[in-house]
Amino acid sequence: MNAKILTVTALCLCLTACGTTPTERALSGGAIGAGGGALISGATGGSPWTGAAIGGAAGAIGGAVTH
Repeated sequence: MNAKILTVTALCLCLTACGTTPTERALSGGAIGAGGGALISGATGGSPWTGAAIGGAAGAIGGAVTH
């Protein structure tokens, strides 16, 4: 797997989501992850679109499983 993709995914998992229900945390985590993934991927020479997709998915999952 590409090291850039792993880096973006790992960094997006470190972002926190906010909300009182798992759905709210998943939505905010997805938005935060997508933004962070696009920025980090673009800064490391990758595709911002790919970073946003991976970051958004990772953030949504992370937000949904966080208490």
